[in-house]
Amino acid sequence: MKTANAPSNADVRENILTTGQRIMAVKGFSGVGLNEILATAGVPKGSFYHYFGSKDAFGEALLESYFEDYLAELDETLRQPNRTMADRLMNYWQNWQDNQSFFDCQGKCLAVKLGAEVADLSETMRLALKRGTTGIVDRLAWAIEAGVAEGSLSVEGTPQDNAASLYQLWLGASVMVKISRTTQPFETAMKTTRHTLHLSS
Repeated sequence: MKTANAPSNADVRENILTTGQRIMAVKGFSGVGLNEILATAGVPKGSFYHYFGSKDAFGEALLESYFEDYLAELDETLRQPNRTMADRLMNYWQNWQDNQSFFDCQGKCLAVKLGAEVADLSETMRLALKRGTTGIVDRLAWAIEAGVAEGSLSVEGTPQDNAASLYQLWLGASVMVKISRTTQPFETAMKTTRHTLHLSS
């Protein structure tokens, strides 16, 4: 019988996911064993398979949880009151730059960290990444279309194509920031973004 202070199954599962996200954002998927995650989370190893059928299933759940939170934050950013859509979009890119530190992203750069690695390791994780990134691009396309309609920005080509190009630009910039250990790639990406949206510097 569960005591009043014992964590629920949902709490334990969330603790494992949160711990795994934080560690894997630094070390990657292959570089982290289940023992390290479970020891850090304070969960017995035998309990892991009660929540996840395999490490791949854990990785898929990890990505789904990550993108659920990411998309909720993005929705909130794109619906900030008393701002133009151009301002909201630029705030999103600024938040990206602030959170994707090359020293420690606190688990907020999981797509950048795991994208290339797990796409070749696990089909289920690749599909989870695809669903998540498609959700991001679709929201950015909606925002660009709304910004064009309100007159706060303009683009050449379709909103969907521009959204995809900008997201890819920032993914690439995030990788280059890690390689160069400077924020210059982000500064370049910001200039390119403003140019794409026809915003003044």
